[in-house]
Amino acid sequence: MRLTKKKIIGIINSIIDNIILLIFLSIFVFGCYALWDSHQVLNEASSTQYTVYKPTPEDNRSFEEFQNINPEVFGWLNIYGTHIDYPVVQADNNEKYLNTSADGEYSLSGSIYLDYRNDKHLKDFNSIFYGHHMEGNALFGEIGSFKDKNYFDTRKYGTLYVDNKTYGLDFFAFLEVDAYDTSIYDISIHDKQSYLDLLKNNAMYYRDIGVNTQDHIILLSTCTSDMTNGRHILVARLNDTVQENTFIDEDDTKNIDFSSSYTWYIIPIIILIIVIISLYKRMQRKEEL
Repeated sequence: MRLTKKKIIGIINSIIDNIILLIFLSIFVFGCYALWDSHQVLNEASSTQYTVYKPTPEDNRSFEEFQNINPEVFGWLNIYGTHIDYPVVQADNNEKYLNTSADGEYSLSGSIYLDYRNDKHLKDFNSIFYGHHMEGNALFGEIGSFKDKNYFDTRKYGTLYVDNKTYGLDFFAFLEVDAYDTSIYDISIHDKQSYLDLLKNNAMYYRDIGVNTQDHIILLSTCTSDMTNGRHILVARLNDTVQENTFIDEDDTKNIDFSSSYTWYIIPIIILIIVIISLYKRMQRKEEL
């Protein structure tokens, strides 16, 4: 059968349409996988998976069971009014828990961990904790929220459980610094007052709570996209007095917000669906001709 020029063009157009459809279907599949993978990473980073192990004033047996799973777990950090409610760990280096969960398993989300140079009994003048800035308010994802003045002003307290004792955390400073600023990330502090002055002078927000050289301070550090090699640091004084958690009745403080991860995929998926429908209708019209 002799093919006319019109039929040849029709066949070529049909092949092109099928190729385009295949490409968009591949994009759709990849988008679905990326969404699922992102969802899995956020699930791994959720604090709810550790809730059963959280120590309480009445009972810390479940926490001790968790320490049997991973002996490098040594405490528990909670910031009132946030999703930060996690076990904390310490290794002999600062790389292990970048990609290791608190139960010792491989995880892209990592864990909240204490600088390996610090004493885990919090005897140092300044103790530095690190955690990934995760989407959905997981791990230290909410540290960046303290850049909002109202957020900083309304979330003043937290707790840190170490050595069978719950300490209060009184937050007094929020900083945006360079990751390579060794003056901030120094553990061996010889002049404590100069270090406190350094924190105050570099603080985006500062609350005068009477911190002095006899205190022990806690730095919570995470990365930020606001500047090259940028880091956000929330600073607290360690206190024997534990303040009341006025956020305790808020229903959403323990749930990860997945909306930020979904947003990146909703628009492309909608566009893909529109393109697929358009291609399908085009093919139908060709069959009718």
